[in-house]
Amino acid sequence: MPKKIRELKQMLSQAGFTEIPGKGSHTNWVHCLYAGKITISGKDGADAKRYQEKEVKRAIEEVEGKKQDE
Repeated sequence: MPKKIRELKQMLSQAGFTEIPGKGSHTNWVHCLYAGKITISGKDGADAKRYQEKEVKRAIEEVEGKKQDE
């Protein structure tokens, strides 16, 4: 069962990402240890696409890996 958009946003927030409002239903997420940004589109109650889940998971793993290296 796919995660909801609100769950992805919550995961990013807990990992220390900061939300930057975007246009329409888009939100951008940035982190000082992550190169680039993650864009999440869709309403909070909508099912997340598979690529969105993978992108969020990969970004959180990258940030956690860099935290451990410090």
